Order: sequence, then C-alpha cells, then structure tokens
Amino acid sequence: MGSKYTKRYTEEFKRDAIALVDSSGKTVTAVARELGISSESLRGWYRRAKADRGEGELGELTSAEREELKRLRKEVREQQQTIEILKKATAFFVKENDR
Repeated sequence: MGSKYTKRYTEEFKRDAIALVDSSGKTVTAVARELGISSESLRGWYRRAKADRGEGELGELTSAEREELKRLRKEVREQQQTIEILKKATAFFVKENDR
C-alpha cells in the first residue's frame, strides 16, 4: 500500500473534504485534486461516511457495527478458550475420581 510516508489527516479535515464533495457537486476525483490528496483516500472516506449515514451499499456495515463485530468476535474467541480449558479440567477431574 501507499508509501511509508502516508499522511495522517484529522477527522475534521476528512469531514470537510466529504462535505465539499456533497456541497460542490464536483466529483470525488476533482475535489481530491483541488485538496492535493489521493482520490482513493477521499473515495474511501466518502464511502465510509455514506455507510455511517445509512446510505452505503447494501449490506455495508457502519463504523459502529464494525466495532461491535470486532468486539463480539474477540468475546467469542475468549469464550471458546474458556470452554476448552473447562473441558480439559472436567476430563482431568473425571480421571482423578475414577482412581
């Protein structure tokens, strides 16, 4: 992906750039050129903003939904590990009681 000198843009800058696309009637590419940023970056921000407003592609997750999905996947992994540990412990105690 991009160079190792990737610029970091503030949330405010991203919001302003997105608002400029919405209000100017210009294309993402034209606005990106005016701002001196890559059209891929602006297109990504714009798509994400639309998804967060509920205007994204069908099935596209909002940022909040992506965060929740990440949290739930982590929770499931932790629960699976706990279950594995409990299974081993149970098997151990059953063996101990059989003696």
